[in-house]
Amino acid sequence: MNRIMFSILSVLDREGAPLGSSDIASRLGRQGTDLSERTIRYYLKRLDVAGYTVTGGKKGRKITAAGRAELRQGYVSDRVGFIINRINNLSFLSDFGPDNVRGKVILNVTFVPEERLDAAIEILGVVLRSPYSMSDRALVVRAGEHIGTVEAPAGMAAIGIMCSITLNGMFLKRGIPIATKLGGLVEVVDGRPLRFTSVISYEGSSVPPLEILMRSRMSDVLGAVEGGSGLILGSYREIPENSVSDARNLLERMVPHGFGGIVLFGSRGEPLLGISPTDGKVGLVVLGGLNVNAALEQAGVGRSSQAMATLCDYPLLSSIEALERAYLPRKEENSVFLRYLSRTREEGDDGYWSVLRALKQMTF
Repeated sequence: MNRIMFSILSVLDREGAPLGSSDIASRLGRQGTDLSERTIRYYLKRLDVAGYTVTGGKKGRKITAAGRAELRQGYVSDRVGFIINRINNLSFLSDFGPDNVRGKVILNVTFVPEERLDAAIEILGVVLRSPYSMSDRALVVRAGEHIGTVEAPAGMAAIGIMCSITLNGMFLKRGIPIATKLGGLVEVVDGRPLRFTSVISYEGSSVPPLEILMRSRMSDVLGAVEGGSGLILGSYREIPENSVSDARNLLERMVPHGFGGIVLFGSRGEPLLGISPTDGKVGLVVLGGLNVNAALEQAGVGRSSQAMATLCDYPLLSSIEALERAYLPRKEENSVFLRYLSRTREEGDDGYWSVLRALKQMTF
């Protein structure tokens, strides 16, 4: 696959709907790639033969699952920088926020064998109620159904979890510039995040850094949830130092709408979990998002998790309580372990939950 074919597939993937050659030419033109419709039709035929695109009726071509896989695996030189571009595009397209709680959010997606779905819901019940999730909601669909542009394959259910990049979209819509710099492993001891132990730059990666760490089985989200200590996934971002107050206020306004997770703010000129900010910027560490998907994979029930997989309307997501009623209606009472872990943050116990609750939006 050459660069032109890669660019065409990227356009179709971002759009999520069939496009004709003229529409593709227009979108490529906005990116600085000037191609004639005739040239695009020629390459679309080649993509059809390769199985990367199919005809979507009179509306044009649409990308296939094989095409999306090729975007993530092929033509590595063009995929360097692809991830940061995807972050920027998805951030622009998402519109969820305090003034639009029915807007679009970005989801990470994990596939689960349908016979293991009840076990997956039990894990969700624990992790979605912990501080390591951006939201207490999720979307579950059966084989053949869709989460945004992602289809659950035969014999599998798909679970969509709020991606922390949704935060970028909320900030941008309210005039707060935010740059996603690093993804890595954060060491948590007795419920307190101490430092990054490993980091990968988003700018130089052809695969989402947190997805790399998750697939490498380097995180221990369940350990952090169970005993308060472990390695969890976190991302380091930066915002202008004079926008910290606005950022905090925005996050506070989102709490009643189910938007959570731990967001740590740095101080001017000071390192945050071992990472020093750029001049004029303040560090921001987000602990959430893909941790839920990583927990499903760590428990052995999740497969082929995808970071920043798709956009979805927020009202389509269900609370964990609703999911438990729907998928565990006859389930026996959970084990002592699960009952302990599932305590809500509002119970105010003296354990590590309260420590993590106090860390939310803390300045280091």
